Amino acid sequence: MTANAVRFVDTTFRDGAQSLWAMNMRGGMMEAVAANLDRAGLDVIEIPGNSINFKKLIRDLKENPWDLMRRLAQKMPNTPKSCMGGGFNLNPLGTPTPPELGKLFWTLQAEIGALNRIQLTSNTSDQIERMFPALVPFLQGIGMKVACALSFSISPRHTDEHYAEKTRALLPLKPDVIYLKDQGGLLTIDRLRTIIPTIQENAPGIPLEIHSHCTTGLAPSVYMEALKLGVMTLHTGVPPLAEGSAQPSVLSTVKNARLLGYSSNLDEKLLTSISERLKAFAIRDNMPIGQPLPFDCYQYVHQIPGGVISNLRFQLGELHLDHRLDEVIAECVTIHRELGYPIMITPFSQYVATQAMMNVVTGERYKVVIDEIIRLARGFYGEDSGFRSMDENLKDRLLNSARARELADIDRRAQQPLSLREVRESIGGPGVSDEELLMRVIMQGTSEIDAMRASGAPRRYDSSRTPLLTLLEELTKHSGVRSVHIRRGRDQISLQNRSMN
Repeated sequence: MTANAVRFVDTTFRDGAQSLWAMNMRGGMMEAVAANLDRAGLDVIEIPGNSINFKKLIRDLKENPWDLMRRLAQKMPNTPKSCMGGGFNLNPLGTPTPPELGKLFWTLQAEIGALNRIQLTSNTSDQIERMFPALVPFLQGIGMKVACALSFSISPRHTDEHYAEKTRALLPLKPDVIYLKDQGGLLTIDRLRTIIPTIQENAPGIPLEIHSHCTTGLAPSVYMEALKLGVMTLHTGVPPLAEGSAQPSVLSTVKNARLLGYSSNLDEKLLTSISERLKAFAIRDNMPIGQPLPFDCYQYVHQIPGGVISNLRFQLGELHLDHRLDEVIAECVTIHRELGYPIMITPFSQYVATQAMMNVVTGERYKVVIDEIIRLARGFYGEDSGFRSMDENLKDRLLNSARARELADIDRRAQQPLSLREVRESIGGPGVSDEELLMRVIMQGTSEIDAMRASGAPRRYDSSRTPLLTLLEELTKHSGVRSVHIRRGRDQISLQNRSMN
């Protein structure tokens, strides 16, 4: 690669699907284009390989995530595969799990070739001090590259000095990559011009990447400025799983970069073909098509990531309350301030959004409080979470509740070290495979795993679908069709439904 060549981390299967489709991208869609994506010249491809994605695949899509991980590994053997996550806790949105389970989870991912890189958020809950000294060497020891993300936020706490301090703290861990993660699409060109040099000056010699969302409409121009500042690796997606609240389109980004004098190793013709097939899948399944968004000043007020808004809209729709989305977002703004400005990223953005939904739906603020908000008030997530800046009246109310005392006891017991043998005995016995064990831990039982298996084989998507195959597949859905006659030029075909004779 030449010195001015731009590198690309593809986010289509993971962050694109999370931001635009509420993680409802089926494994069959990924498999249909995976082999071509592997040949497209990308440097890294994100896949849905963390425990939150596993839970979504099992519970809602009724697909076995381990089977999907193996198939993606087989179809994409040449390009490093990555995912967001990597901690030892397999239940970041609830009661923590024993660290030995997390070690087993990532070891299996490495052994089957599903993951070669892990992306770790570094500045949201004291990860550098409390988690990384054990986690980073472990991941690198099983062959993973480690990319440490400094999540961007706008608050009185998140100054350039904050990012300088967090960057310096990463150096002893020797991460393979550091990247600026703008999950809310909040970066502007002016802000980029101060924060990127700050990170570069404090991490000389470590490759730097940038990851942003198009939520405010600014990410494409921010990426071009990042190139000028020497950041040569950009996180992008393949349309229709780009733009909107997801990352910039790889197709438009590479064209813009070329106009500025940069090159790439991408096969743009192949990526265009992949994009066309994914769009056909989206139309078939009535999924949203990512579109460029106008500038949205309100994003700087609520700072909710696109993936959370996507899931929030989906969840409210399930409750027939989607008309109250604006109320929930406004409540998020107030809760974010009251909690001391935690960075709006997983898991905190989900905590804030869930509590906001509770406040709006019940009609009384904090009448029902989710456990994670109480844990945050107790300092369970550390200094970086902002709990010392919380509204004192709210903190007192939460910490004086009976549930706060119960959670303190639960968390103490959860942190007691358990061996794999003890966990296995408690949820299945010695005959349970490692993969089954981990699914049971993630799903906290077997009922949803049983429902997944009972639903049958996952939906398939033809990798080279033709209009004729699409037509025939659609016709099978209409039992009243007696016969079909198709003619094109001198070619013709007749089909008859024998079951109606």
